[in-house]
Amino acid sequence: MDIKEDERFMRLALKEAEQARDLDEVPVGAVIVQGGSVIARGHNLCERLNDFTAHAEMQAFTSASEYLGGKFLDKCTLYVTLEPCPMCAGAAFWTRIGRIVYGAPDLKRGYDRWAVHPEKEGHGGANSENGLLHPKTEIQGGILADECSQLVKDFFSKKRK
Repeated sequence: MDIKEDERFMRLALKEAEQARDLDEVPVGAVIVQGGSVIARGHNLCERLNDFTAHAEMQAFTSASEYLGGKFLDKCTLYVTLEPCPMCAGAAFWTRIGRIVYGAPDLKRGYDRWAVHPEKEGHGGANSENGLLHPKTEIQGGILADECSQLVKDFFSKKRK
């Protein structure tokens, strides 16, 4: 996909993140796209559902699988406003998602913090056989990163007042 398409779908994920914010949830949003069409949407619902696993990605994975009538999302792209956590990266592994595009990096809780990097340890990596993501999953970060990051920063800034 080209950058314009990635930005277009990330803007839809940002709308989902704004819905989460409006529910007083951490503002993370996700959409899943197949063949140029959005087939699933999700945003954080952890507080509302009293469920730590109710992340935007998890909501979107469930919705996409229901829409497709199967559990594998290998022909799909996940757009998510924040780098997936290890739990969501693990779920992405099992869905065999074809591509993940995220906005802002999450240096504290993002999956990449837990990945083994070959340049540092001599083997592995986020998409390796022992990595958190499926070996065939493509990953692209930094799409509309400033907007995605600012939404989260503003949310927590208001919480601290």
